[in-house]
Amino acid sequence: MDLVGVRIELPTNAPILLLQEKAPNPRLLPIFIGAAEATAIALALEGVEVPRPMTHDLIKVILDDVGVALRRVVVTELRDKTFFAELELSENAKTRRVSCRPSDAIAVAVRCGAPIFAAEEVLEDAGYWERDSSGESGGEGSETPDPDEVVEQFREFIDTVRPEDFES
Repeated sequence: MDLVGVRIELPTNAPILLLQEKAPNPRLLPIFIGAAEATAIALALEGVEVPRPMTHDLIKVILDDVGVALRRVVVTELRDKTFFAELELSENAKTRRVSCRPSDAIAVAVRCGAPIFAAEEVLEDAGYWERDSSGESGGEGSETPDPDEVVEQFREFIDTVRPEDFES
């Protein structure tokens, strides 16, 4: 997945992390995140140096100091309108997976230069194809959901979701 960036959804002013599939007909995956995490990701994407390390900077420093590499981040699941992710860490020949919020995982991934992935099931449930200037969807094949339906479902989700829905 490519990290497109962090956007603010209007009129709610809710931050959204936007990922895009690396494929010929890429799907977009929007994930609502907290304001602090949005700021952390945006600062890292812009290469802004902060006077004191933020939490995600600290995580990177700790990983580096103990010789653990962040191999990749995977958005693993969407359950009850909540996304789940894992950090895949490796030390020597040993691999570990640590469950975390996608926003934290991606904030660390940006700092470590680690690739971002999303499970196919997550993309099927929450991803959508962006329309091109002709109004056509990038999706293809008979298994592709109706783009109007996908956009409408996403709009309904945006209209009904509340920040409290994303609290742990």
